[in-house]
Amino acid sequence: MYWDRLKLDGRVAVVTGGGRGIGLACCEALAETGARVVIADVDAAVAEEGRAYLTEKGYAADVIGLDVTDPTAVTEAADALVGRLGRVDVLVANAGIARSGTPAEELTDEHWLNVNDVNYNGVFWCNRAFGRHMLKAGKGSIVNIGSMSGFIVNRPQKQAYYNASKAAVHHLTRSLAAEWADRGVRVNAVAPTYIETPLTTFAYDKPGMVEAWLRDTPMNRLGQPLEIASVVQFLASDAASLMTGSIVLADGGFTCW
Repeated sequence: MYWDRLKLDGRVAVVTGGGRGIGLACCEALAETGARVVIADVDAAVAEEGRAYLTEKGYAADVIGLDVTDPTAVTEAADALVGRLGRVDVLVANAGIARSGTPAEELTDEHWLNVNDVNYNGVFWCNRAFGRHMLKAGKGSIVNIGSMSGFIVNRPQKQAYYNASKAAVHHLTRSLAAEWADRGVRVNAVAPTYIETPLTTFAYDKPGMVEAWLRDTPMNRLGQPLEIASVVQFLASDAASLMTGSIVLADGGFTCW
């Protein structure tokens, strides 16, 4: 009974930013447990690389180009996918950027708007577009990718814009969960620590930064994409049927101190 509740057989799952990193790991976890996966990525080459990786693992995947900062394009993509596949049961709103390390007083308008447009607006556009179809079907699971940065202020890098965008994602998640709970749609989020992906490679060019991160992490290590994907898969499944509005920290203990 319990194993069956983790399975996603027959379900359609869309993962934004699904071509690499955490997004690709989520695609693999969802596919391994039976879902038909759609990689939605702004970079066509990255999306195809992700599909090739899944194919090598024995999983089929669809690919669509998607700029999450374009609300019209997001709505059209959601409508087209449901029209073609008949349903979308799971959305993982993973697409995000960091552009980390700029002090607030030096931040340009473009920098602020760019990070928040992808990390916050993009999450809402996707939640809204795919959520409409889930609400119509009376069921669905949305998992947003937040960050421990939505709970704490990171150090030593300065990134007020990123922290604010992820805190907004967390409260958006709770707000949508409360609105949609009695209509069959669950909305949760995962808040990761530093994960070894292309988004964190900048730290290796900053002397002492990775060492500082490890010092502040009780587990004394960075996380791996599969460790976030495992939480996402659980939240997407019926095993998490009583959970909505939850922001699940997967941070190696970082926020304990």
